[in-house]
Amino acid sequence: MKSHFKILLTAFFALGFVLLMGACDGEKKEDAKYKFGTVELPVLDGALCGIPFFVAKEKGFFEEEGFDVKLIAADGETRKLGLSKGAYPLTNSDFQFFQAIENGVDIKIVDGIHIGCIKVLVKKGSSIATAADLKGKKIAVDEIGGTPHQAVSLWLAVGGVSTKPEDGEVQFLPYADGNLALEALEQGQIDAAAIWDPLASAYEKSGNATVIMDVATDPVFDGRYCCFIYVSAKILHENPQKIAALLRAIHKAEAWIAEHPEEAVDITAEGKYSEIEDKALAVELVKAYVYASQEQQKKLGRDVKGDLRYFSEKLRQIGYLTKDPEQFVKDLYEEVDLSK
Repeated sequence: MKSHFKILLTAFFALGFVLLMGACDGEKKEDAKYKFGTVELPVLDGALCGIPFFVAKEKGFFEEEGFDVKLIAADGETRKLGLSKGAYPLTNSDFQFFQAIENGVDIKIVDGIHIGCIKVLVKKGSSIATAADLKGKKIAVDEIGGTPHQAVSLWLAVGGVSTKPEDGEVQFLPYADGNLALEALEQGQIDAAAIWDPLASAYEKSGNATVIMDVATDPVFDGRYCCFIYVSAKILHENPQKIAALLRAIHKAEAWIAEHPEEAVDITAEGKYSEIEDKALAVELVKAYVYASQEQQKKLGRDVKGDLRYFSEKLRQIGYLTKDPEQFVKDLYEEVDLSK
């Protein structure tokens, strides 16, 4: 009996050892597959702006560069704090982060990502057609200090309308939910609404509103990046290869989207990354954002630093920034060596 028991016990431990070694081997293979491990990218906000991230994940571009990427949702403050602390390596945003960076938050911009994505709407049949027509009016934005607010402020300032509260020439009202802003527009509680796409374009298409300013085409913004790729300065300086690999994956996705806009929208809808009710409209918007390969961007004359300098100068003129634009861009922008 004792002999049989010893044999069984030996067999049991041998089997356990084999299974343990197999598990370890599997872990080693998984580690080899993901050179940079698991990272969280806070890019989910329901907008189409993040489509390169959705494509990079679903087409395996992040995996090719050594990442197991988890796409998550986070508000602006959480993203800023996460980047500055090194909890997140990278995200997309626009010039609403500029003030925080001027005030010392350690975040860098390393590239542009697309043009367009915000529109100013007025009720169908409204006599308002220009920035000057909004003097003395109420304008809805998602948040005071947010990108729609700053974009409209730039546009109004160029049109000769002061946005300084003490001047009282316009009144901004915050509506966290764009649908509520559009309902207020319909009911005449506000005169205009600055809304993110795809909601803005969908509402325009419904016939209930007219677009009087489109960031993708208005002369104040035309052809310039409105959204940029922000990275953690901490991670960029400690592990530049990690940031370079993420950028390479995103660039692969941008080039792929340029060639396959319809499929990119399908990926977005199927992954439930953004609520898409009108595929044709979503494809139209993706094309309007002009995602492009690196070679195409050069041919288009894209200039990240030039756009940053332009917007920082404009924001300084209306009081959102105080630093000299040249110095601000020097502090803000950092080029990444993608060959590493």
